[in-house]
Amino acid sequence: MKREPYTYTLLRYRHDPVAGEQINVGVAIYAPRSGFLGALFRKAYGRITKVFPDVNGSLLRQDLGQIERAFEKLSKRKETNDLLSDQCTALTFAHKIIGVDDSSLIWSTLGSGLTNDPAKTLEDLHHRFVSQYDEPHQQRRGDADIWRPFRDYLLERKIADIFQVKTIRSPRNEVEFQHAWKNGKWHCIQPLSFDLTTEDGIQEKAAKWVGHMVGLLKADEEFKPYFLIGRPSDESMLPAYQRALDFLSEAPLAPEIVQESEMDRLADTLADKVKASGVEP
Repeated sequence: MKREPYTYTLLRYRHDPVAGEQINVGVAIYAPRSGFLGALFRKAYGRITKVFPDVNGSLLRQDLGQIERAFEKLSKRKETNDLLSDQCTALTFAHKIIGVDDSSLIWSTLGSGLTNDPAKTLEDLHHRFVSQYDEPHQQRRGDADIWRPFRDYLLERKIADIFQVKTIRSPRNEVEFQHAWKNGKWHCIQPLSFDLTTEDGIQEKAAKWVGHMVGLLKADEEFKPYFLIGRPSDESMLPAYQRALDFLSEAPLAPEIVQESEMDRLADTLADKVKASGVEP
């Protein structure tokens, strides 16, 4: 295929305009011959928070999302087509979305090259200048991932089918438990993954469930809560995880805290209760 010229510009996050420290967060490309205008922006923020620990990641993510959507609209607008000419560059369109000023998001000087596939070149530029040195994404476990191995223990004991969804209500609150079994009173098991990326996230999740226990103090039905706990994969989060366990253990209604190493014990206890109740598994 015949190659065509293109221009590109990098979007940079400047944490402190006075210090001048910058990190690339996006790239925009324009190939006039094919009329291709596109942009890609950072989706992972771990590298930024390591360089600038006090950055407002949530706000930056929101800003970049708005810029990306603005580029998509600009590339589709009819009046934009009239501007697609050899006289325009990637910077021409970039400055329509973010002007030249002293804000924290600034465009680089113009780069250029030749391409036979502008979309592929955009991806290559994004990898080269934006995402190349990001740490590989680590898959975090959710609450459902904590339940799965416990369900295996239940299946071994042939009691996996005793559970049902149950909503516990009180004048102040109501909580839906996906895994509940009634034997005189309701036994409600809530898997909780603390495989999170920040200490604040771990504490907030623990506080949420302590709050639920406070809200259910005057529940209209008697129930026993169990928290099936998954630990963080990041060793640096373990102190926060231990604080969360201590917090949960002091919650109202005396929830039983079951860590992953204790799953088989809880499964045995439930199997004994099922047997004593005379219910067919």
